[in-house]
This record gives sequence, structure tokens and C-alpha cells, in this order.
Amino acid sequence: MLTVLLLLWPVAAALLLHFFKGRAARVPALGAALVEFALAAYAALTFNANNSGQFSFDLNWIPSAGIHFAVGMDGLSLLLVLLTAVLVPVILLSAFRRNFENESVFYALVLFMQTGLIGVFTAQDAFLFYFMWEVALIPIYFLAGVWGGVNRARVTFKFFLYTIIGSLFMLAGFVYLYFQTGPSADGLSAHNSALASFYALNLTADTQMWVFWLIFAAFAVKMPIFPFHTWQPDTYTEAPAPATMLLSGIMLKMGIYGCMRWLLPVVPMGVDYWQNLVLILAIIGIIYGAIIAIRQQDVKRLIAYSSLSHVGLMIAGVFSLTQMGLQGASIQMLAHGVNVVGMFFIADAIERRTGTRNIADLGGLTRKAPVLTVCFLVLLLGTVALPLTNGFVGEFLLLGGVYQFNHWMGAVAGVTIILGAVYLLRMFQRVMLGPDSSFTETFTDLTGSELALLVPLIVLVFWIGLFPNTFLHLSEGSVMNILNEVVKR
Repeated sequence: MLTVLLLLWPVAAALLLHFFKGRAARVPALGAALVEFALAAYAALTFNANNSGQFSFDLNWIPSAGIHFAVGMDGLSLLLVLLTAVLVPVILLSAFRRNFENESVFYALVLFMQTGLIGVFTAQDAFLFYFMWEVALIPIYFLAGVWGGVNRARVTFKFFLYTIIGSLFMLAGFVYLYFQTGPSADGLSAHNSALASFYALNLTADTQMWVFWLIFAAFAVKMPIFPFHTWQPDTYTEAPAPATMLLSGIMLKMGIYGCMRWLLPVVPMGVDYWQNLVLILAIIGIIYGAIIAIRQQDVKRLIAYSSLSHVGLMIAGVFSLTQMGLQGASIQMLAHGVNVVGMFFIADAIERRTGTRNIADLGGLTRKAPVLTVCFLVLLLGTVALPLTNGFVGEFLLLGGVYQFNHWMGAVAGVTIILGAVYLLRMFQRVMLGPDSSFTETFTDLTGSELALLVPLIVLVFWIGLFPNTFLHLSEGSVMNILNEVVKR
């Protein structure tokens, strides 16, 4: 029942926000998110890493079709539930720095989206997974489309079009797989959509080759992988900062998680056939994202392309089909979520104080904002993967996994560390340490509430970097189960 409570609590809180108007909605929204965090923390503390699925709940949702409201958590699911529960309160706090029209609706959409995200990470039924996938999409469409920048209508429509087309391909793939399954356990339906039933399918290699693309299409867009990425930079730039944090910090992990849970074990021969192509596309994305990031003058857009490059490495790790690669992807999803949310918050803090994100217009800010400078540098070094920070552990494992699969691919993928240091340190130098700008004298340091928001993220930068086994231990069993499913088929 704990998983069900994690799903239903944000929805209930979102509905209750209807009775609060304007700024009055802030405290109950944050309170609801903190309760969700407490529930997730309790799940983590009581989780037994030696067992697979826990906190399970199974309701015969549509008996005649064999569709169940089946949810549960293993170590991989728990990591992403924790990430969601940690970041949503941070994102809500960051939203308090700006005044949004219809604030109660804004915060309610964030909480609705949290339900969709938790649902994706815990669903044990294919059609429930698809339903939650769409539940997570609808709130972000309105968050970006209603409260976004000047070009929000065009950019949000492009994002929605990409994601809905990808989702429909995935639905088609699930429908096909559904009709290949046997009767439901209660015998009321000729077929069923349980995750375990999809794992047990014995599809031919030719069938798996084309089913692979039906399912992978949705994940490729959501992560995104090159060349399905063209919606990402514009959407990240035009969306309000809290929506950008949701997209980059949590939502893109839906695609990586989907590959690990719903693609590798379901169509392993299809994965084996297309493995090299996906790895090549991922590595192209790593290099392409980094090179384009070097050329950016907009801080927010630079971080968006940086995210594309780092996600490419996670995809490469997943498709290396090695324990190092999948474990690296698991912990890097955590690290990337922490770092990118912090980086976007810093970018938003600078924009709120100066009215610009143009790197050329900024400079010399550290003289007036030493605390912001330190926080910015810690998060940036985590993103660069400096040893003892969170980014190092994941990138080391990811590169090791890709190198195990192919030495040359591992070497080329390693360029991401060098290029990442180039564009991020160059941006930091020009914004914070460069010559004084017109904003230097009037620039103010972080407030107490802003620092309180960043401290948990900085703690996680070092916690994950210094004690990675805290998290790797949770996901190890799930990763081995996934690899065993791939190998035995």
C-alpha cells in the first residue's frame, strides 16, 4: 500500500490546492511535497536490497482485458522515486522566487506531474505504464505552454508533437505484445499486460527487430537521443525555470528507465541487433551536444545542450549491456538530476537579478556574491565529474561499461569529460570571474531561503561522490535481474 500512497497523495494534495488562491497555495503545496518525501524516505529505510519487488499492490483494474493496476518497487524504481521525492520540494521552493499567475493551478500541475512520474517508475503493467507516461506529459505541456516565454506556443507544440507521436508508437508496440501473451491469471481474459508476461514472451528475432523501434521511439524522444533531440533546447529555454527543472531533472529519466525496464528484457534480440546503431547515435549526441554547448551565449541554453551530451553517455552505458554500464546509468540518473536542477536554479537566480542570461553581458559577479559563487562551482564541478563529486562515479562506470563493449567507442565517449570541462569552466569564468559588468555593483548574493534550497543538492553532490555504495547497493539486484533476463533470452 505504500506505493499506492506515494501515487495518490500528490493527486489528493493537488485537488485540495483548488481551495487556496494565489500565494496562499505555496505552503500547502510544499507541505504536500515534503510529506511525499517522508513517505519515499520511509520506503528507502525499510527496503530490503536483497529482495526484488517490494511494496507491491495489484488491483484487477479491467478484468475483461487482463489489465491490472499493479505497482511495486525494486532498487532501480526506488532510486528514481527518491530522486523525484527529493527534487519536487526543491523545484517548488525555486518557484516561490517568482510570481506566477494562478499559482494554485501551477503548483497543482507540478503535483499531478509527480504522480505521473512516480507511476512510471513503479508500474508493473504495460498499459498502466503507458497511462502514467501520458499523465506525466499533460501537466508539463501546460506548465511550459501557459507560463513559458515569448515563443512558448510554438515550442510547446513541437515538444508535444514529438512526445505524443513517440508515445503512440510505444502504445502500438505494447498492443502487439499484449496479443502475444497468454490468458490472465484469473482466466477472465485471453491476454494480459503484466510486465512479467512481457518478459516471458518468446518472440522471433525478426519480430523483435521491428518491435524494438516501436517501443524505443517513445524513449528516444523523451531522453532524448540524437537526432530526436531538436525539441529539447528550445523547450528548456522557453519553459519557466521550475518546468525546465522537472523536464531535465526527472522527466528525461523516464526514457532511460524505460529502456532498462521495458526494452532490454522484452526484446533482447532486437536490442542486440540495433545495439551498435544506438551506441553510435548516443556517442554522436555526446560530441554534438558538447560542441554546440561551447558555442552558446545563453546560460540556460548552454546547460540544455550540456544535458543532451551527458544523457548521451547514459544511453551508451545502458546499451553497452554491461553491469558497469547499467549501474553507471542508475547512479548517474541521480547525479544528473541533482546537478542539472541546481544549475538551472543558479541560472534563474542570475537572470532574476540581472534580467539577462547572455554570457557576454555578465561578468565579475563573484565580487558581490561569494556564496553563490561557491554553490555554483560545486554544482559545476559535479557536472564536470570531478573526483569525489557525484558526477565522477556515474561517468567512471558508464565509460568503463562502454569501454568493455568496444574500446574505441569508450575512448570517443570519454571526450565528454574534456569538452564538458571546456564549456562549463569557460562559462563560469566569463559569468562569475570575468571583468566587471554593468550588473556587478547592484548584484546581490544568495538569500537565506535560496541557500537553504541549494544546501540539500550540495550535500548530495558529495554524498553520492564519497559514499556511492549507498545507492549502488540499492540498484545492483535490479541491474543483475535485467541482465539475466537479457542473457537467458
